Amino acid sequence: MAQTAPVLHRATDALAAADPELAALVCAEERLQADTLRLIPSENYVSAAVLAATGSVLTNKYSEGYPGRRYYEGQQNVDPIEELARDRAKALFGAEHANVQPYSGSPANLAVYLAFAKPGDTVLGCALPMGGHLTHGWDVSVTGTWFRGIGYGVRRDTGRVDLDEVRSLALRTRPRIIFCGGTALPRTVDFAAFASIAAEVGAVLAADMSHLAGLVAGGVHPSPVGHADVIVTTTHKTLRGPRGAMLLSGAEHAKRIDKAVFPGLQGGPHNHTTAAIAVALKEAAGPDFRTYARAVVANAARLGDELAARGFDLVSGGTDTHLLLTDLTSWGVAGKPAAKALDRAGIVVNHNTVPYETRRPFDPSGIRIGTPALTSRGLGVEHMPQIAEWITRVVRSVAEDRPDVEKQVRGEVAELMAAYPAPGLPVG
Repeated sequence: MAQTAPVLHRATDALAAADPELAALVCAEERLQADTLRLIPSENYVSAAVLAATGSVLTNKYSEGYPGRRYYEGQQNVDPIEELARDRAKALFGAEHANVQPYSGSPANLAVYLAFAKPGDTVLGCALPMGGHLTHGWDVSVTGTWFRGIGYGVRRDTGRVDLDEVRSLALRTRPRIIFCGGTALPRTVDFAAFASIAAEVGAVLAADMSHLAGLVAGGVHPSPVGHADVIVTTTHKTLRGPRGAMLLSGAEHAKRIDKAVFPGLQGGPHNHTTAAIAVALKEAAGPDFRTYARAVVANAARLGDELAARGFDLVSGGTDTHLLLTDLTSWGVAGKPAAKALDRAGIVVNHNTVPYETRRPFDPSGIRIGTPALTSRGLGVEHMPQIAEWITRVVRSVAEDRPDVEKQVRGEVAELMAAYPAPGLPVG
């Protein structure tokens, strides 16, 4: 297997000199990201420019408050940076208001609760085992502790969100907030249908497009703008930015959203992350990003077709987006051992529950697969048959107890990755 060495630069030199032990781990992670096939839907490769902003001197600055209304002096450069990020977010998604300060997706969702609900209120969201997110009112999350969480699901026959059930539950429980979107939903989110249900029961519609933001920006998934009262998104995943989050809304909700973020939930924003978000939003506004978004969806669809042809059971029968959810029950293999075997083979996925799961959450039946990162490396639909074949070989090897297959596939994966260097990685 070819080994890649880190390219020395000022930051690497400084880290190596100050903390060799940590520097070695960072370099090992660089090599791992370089020579493995990353198929976790929430992961991606950011550009060198996004990395540079994330590691900039902006991490030194404290900036409680909002531009023009700070509690600290010395904001001559920070205020324009945050304004730039906000303006780019509004322009990219066509929103009237943007808040770019949330530290991540979960705190951004908590800001929705703080802005629009009170403890004990009913919240309707996609149930976690059906593809929803913890913070949409699931009982193991604080959102299911402080609020009355009601979960909707997907249809057994189609694997798609059951909008009839959503409407029935909404009419019966009269939720204060309805969440749409999730973490393991392969199909297009019908924001207009959710908006109609929310209007019928007088609920606030919160669209969580964390997984879909890059696809929305790239024009390959419908936008929730104009349908949802508030939109939550992380800034990594398909958007290819740093680990942060944003809230988008109409002007009428701007003040309550901003107040919920600060001082409601957090103090000073992470200015280095805000700057990196601004860079990523500029990149996402360019024509190359639209080409990328189309390729992400095309790769996922082709990979799904190839896996189905090899006997994999795909939840909902395929995908409209960047991710696939596969039930391995028919292979006689659970999701966790399959994911671990694939990891040893250089193919990084995550084990995942499937709708109507019969196994325990930490040892579920499925694996979740995504195409954002491999597409960022330049892999196209022509590579999907090979990737599907690798996955097939490894999963079959688990069923047949043949660990030697993992080593064979690992070498083949590393060879392909060497031919498609990842953007932003300081390895050569």
